[in-house]
Amino acid sequence: MKRGLLLLLLVAGPAAARDSLGIFDNWGAFTDASPRRCYAIAQPMRAGGASGWRPFASIATWPGQAARNQLHIRLSRERDPRARVTLSVGERRFELVAGNADAWAPDARTDAAVVAAIRSGRSMSVETLGKGGQPFADVYPLRGAATAIDAATLGCARK
Repeated sequence: MKRGLLLLLLVAGPAAARDSLGIFDNWGAFTDASPRRCYAIAQPMRAGGASGWRPFASIATWPGQAARNQLHIRLSRERDPRARVTLSVGERRFELVAGNADAWAPDARTDAAVVAAIRSGRSMSVETLGKGGQPFADVYPLRGAATAIDAATLGCARK
C-alpha cells in the first residue's frame, strides 16, 4: 500500500516542491510549497469502478486560504449527475456536494464532523451511482488516518 501512495501522488497533482511528511499505515501526509498546502491522503482498498484516474480521499489544510482539515474525495468513476454522494464512517452518514467525479463536505462544520468520525473509525465508504445508474462504493481503511491528518496539520504549522 505504501508504494501505491507514492504512485498516487505522482498522478494526483504536479510534483513541484512536494515533500513527504510520512507514511502512516494506509495514509500518507505531504506538503506542497506553492500554493502552500498540507494534506493526508489515501487510496481506496476497494474501488467501485475502473477509470482513467486514481481515486483518493484527502484531508487538506491551506494556510493561505485559512482552510483547515478540508475533505476532498476523487471518486473511482464519474457519477450520475442526479445521484447523491454519501460518505459513511461507522454509524455516521454525511451527504457530500459533488461534481462529475469529485466530492466535498458542504461546509466547515461537516468537515470537522467527518474528521472526528475518521479519527475513531476503522473504515469509510463513499457511495453513489455511476453514470449508467449502477451503484458503486469506494472503501478506505482508516488505520493511520488520524496520524497522517495530525502530521499534515503540523506540517503547515511550521514555517
